Amino acid sequence: MTQPVDVALLVGSLRKESFSRKLANALVRIAPETLKCEIVEIGDLPLYNQDDDANPPAASAAFKARVKKAQAVLFVTPEYNRGVPGVLKNAIDIASRPYGQSAWDGKPGAVVSQSPGVIGGFGANHALRQSLVFLNVPCMQQPEAYVGATAKMFDAQGNVVEQGMRDFLHKFMQAFASWVQRNAAT
Repeated sequence: MTQPVDVALLVGSLRKESFSRKLANALVRIAPETLKCEIVEIGDLPLYNQDDDANPPAASAAFKARVKKAQAVLFVTPEYNRGVPGVLKNAIDIASRPYGQSAWDGKPGAVVSQSPGVIGGFGANHALRQSLVFLNVPCMQQPEAYVGATAKMFDAQGNVVEQGMRDFLHKFMQAFASWVQRNAAT
């Protein structure tokens, strides 16, 4: 049996009990055996500063090395003001710089956006995809994952309560596993 694919999972919210983190944890639990999803924390990263490119802060260097080691990436994010949260954009910038030395290059990826409202983070999802195109991250197109009404989605233990949503998330992760297999770097 082959080793599972190492997937770096980035959560675009710092709040300990955020809906994005709960959703990410649910995805980790239901991931197929072919994927080993690990949440890579971004909350302690300093702000990206080009002056530090030659000698990056330890947290930035460790984060970039972890992304580089990953074979695929999965983003779970809320939407802030129709865009990507600053903390997630900062993490993307840290691992992509200096120019020409991006840790993201060629890694298959997917985006799950969420919102307590009905739009499901549509703006953040597409803003993030825009950056991923430039970073050469082949991003899974289908199924799209705009997850709405997340305030009512979880029980006290963080489990997804609605069977239809559990089924969708399972389908999404199965599709992601296939996407990663088809787009993995050789």
